[in-house]
Amino acid sequence: MNNIKITIVDDHKLFAQGLSKLVDSIPEFETENIFHNGEELTEYLAAGNPLSDVILLDVNMPIMDGIATMKWLKKFQPKAKVLALSMEHDEETIIKMIKSGARGYLLKDVEPGIFKLAIHTILQQGYYYTDMVTNIIVNSLDNNEEPSEKQIQFKEKELLFIQKACEEKTYQEIAEEMNLAFKTIDGYRQRVFEKVGVNSRIGLVIYAVKNGIVEM
Repeated sequence: MNNIKITIVDDHKLFAQGLSKLVDSIPEFETENIFHNGEELTEYLAAGNPLSDVILLDVNMPIMDGIATMKWLKKFQPKAKVLALSMEHDEETIIKMIKSGARGYLLKDVEPGIFKLAIHTILQQGYYYTDMVTNIIVNSLDNNEEPSEKQIQFKEKELLFIQKACEEKTYQEIAEEMNLAFKTIDGYRQRVFEKVGVNSRIGLVIYAVKNGIVEM
């Protein structure tokens, strides 16, 4: 079994080195690259180099910060699995990172066990959000705001897919529960994302909660 390859992007060199040592101390993990700002990462990827399995992305960096980097990745490398890391739990920053496509958000003082769990969960389920991040996302929804006047029409199975996508299930598990092929479920995912106008699963969750399709 090949090791999980991880890229670290952090401007604090001592922290980056310490994080690399932590990564390499976990048997199935391996540090593939270390960059010190988003520009270094994007130039590396723009040159045609492959994505690592997971990117650990610092939020606050000079030259090109985490939010700008996420926007670039969302446009040019939408398959990138990014776990954002920060010393702060500023709600606005968390929402921006998640909406830009980050698959998870951890504070830098997190326990190593949670760090390991987050990476495995992102690879297996597509995303990992702590209770803190989930609460921030839900609280960011304007509960007093009425659903949009122009309601999007969903077919029955599309609605069922949305409801299951808002649970902690992989797309493969959703396919099995709906007795459909994985390729069919992926088709539902693409159509629903296009209808709603989102590019990530968390964007779909936010839409579903805001429009009363699911309750959190």
